[in-house]
Amino acid sequence: MRGRYDLATFTEVYAYGDTVEDHDLLGVATRKYYQGREVLPLAPLRTITMDKGSLYARFAKAASRFCGRPRTFALAVLLIVVWLSSGPIFGFSDTWQLVINTGTTIITFLMVFLIQNTQNRDTEAIQIKLDELIRATRGAHNALLDLEDIEEQSLDAFRARYRALAASAREDLDLGNEDTGTPEP
Repeated sequence: MRGRYDLATFTEVYAYGDTVEDHDLLGVATRKYYQGREVLPLAPLRTITMDKGSLYARFAKAASRFCGRPRTFALAVLLIVVWLSSGPIFGFSDTWQLVINTGTTIITFLMVFLIQNTQNRDTEAIQIKLDELIRATRGAHNALLDLEDIEEQSLDAFRARYRALAASAREDLDLGNEDTGTPEP
């Protein structure tokens, strides 16, 4: 097609395809239709700024990384040993107990927010990566891209479908067949 036409002279190039063999044709078009639906272009990744986040996000990430290290755990154990060994010096007083209780309560309270922030960010990043894998995999169902946003009842329906597929695949394995490929026609 490129040999026959100078595509640069056209403002719009439409392509319609129904099969895998049409993907090359769709690649030269500015408006693409595959199996009756328009294929919308994605914004190139280079146009999305990879902002490192707010001061809080950077702090939460650094604190999370720091707190998850073995040295930090060893430091916490050392702090408890020092506190325990200071018990006889302070006569195991109420103030001595209050110090550790207050300190651990404050640290736990703050860590809940840092852990939740890290968990939210990691979950969102994993979802985006999984969405990209679904989007880029030929034959994958793009309707699965936003499953994390749908109602529990709809999730249960999808889960039941995939459990049935897994059971069918195990039956195939028991019969000596392969369990690879796409089950849809």
